[in-house]
Amino acid sequence: MNSSLSLSEFVLDCTLNSRQQTFTSTLLGLIYVVTLSGNLLVVLVIILNHKLQTPMFVSIGTLAVIDLVTSTNLIPKMMMLLLTNFSTVPYNFCLLQMYIILHLEVLETLLLAMMAVDRYIAVVHPLRYPSLVSNKVIWVVVLLSNAVGIMVITPFVMFAKELRFCHTNVLPYCFCDYSTMVRVACNEDPKYLILISIAAAILGGVPLLLILFSYGRIAQVALRISSTDGKRKVFSTCLTHLLVVELFYIPLLTSYVFPGAGVQLSAEAYNTMVIIGNIVPPMMNPLIYSFRNKEIKNGIYKLFTGKRTSPDMDKH
Repeated sequence: MNSSLSLSEFVLDCTLNSRQQTFTSTLLGLIYVVTLSGNLLVVLVIILNHKLQTPMFVSIGTLAVIDLVTSTNLIPKMMMLLLTNFSTVPYNFCLLQMYIILHLEVLETLLLAMMAVDRYIAVVHPLRYPSLVSNKVIWVVVLLSNAVGIMVITPFVMFAKELRFCHTNVLPYCFCDYSTMVRVACNEDPKYLILISIAAAILGGVPLLLILFSYGRIAQVALRISSTDGKRKVFSTCLTHLLVVELFYIPLLTSYVFPGAGVQLSAEAYNTMVIIGNIVPPMMNPLIYSFRNKEIKNGIYKLFTGKRTSPDMDKH
């Protein structure tokens, strides 16, 4: 069967047994509520408090917006598929969802690296921080990251349009995913997976190394702090940041790099890693980057009580 199907839609095969459907839908709903409320609260507090409109908090707010869009792009559609079994997705909408997923992944990987460098400069070179980092610099980096995302991801949309589907238009996945399309298609050209593996290795690997270097240098500075409490706070911050970074980078790097390198992952392993990499970090990021921050906590307290600072926070 060499003739290709005339595609107007894809069918997403996201079916589970009734017990798994109920559990998964409930879990996704809880994750979405936590993600939505946490990130919206962060964005609202930063917008309303002019004192928080500094480079570090602009970065945190931008990350919150990316996480909101990522979760909204994925979770409601997945829940609808699980609850209603309505699995058909128009062809162009599927390509749009695929593009948004990949583009936001590029944005987040570059933004996390920028935030690590921001903390590195603030801790290791504090006197140079005001001259090196400003809101303008942050916005320029965000715009450049978007430009990089457009340049890198657009070719994969073109590749997706080249794919021929001779046997089926069913994608064994809960959302529209580039690598899943390639595996289902009849095209045998290895470029489709090799190129995305190369792009993922560069855009994921280089920022990850930069993050590890930044936090490594911060840890070295922390070792020179005489205060035991000060050391504990710095190491606690570094470790929690690295935890959420690993939850984002490791699953996505593994799922994108391995297939192009010739390492075959099972559909279940691949699906699990991509879903974890896209859904868990947006829920965790407000907890790690925002709610542990004194200024953010004061902003939330002021938002809900009208008072400037919590008495308990003033003691710390």
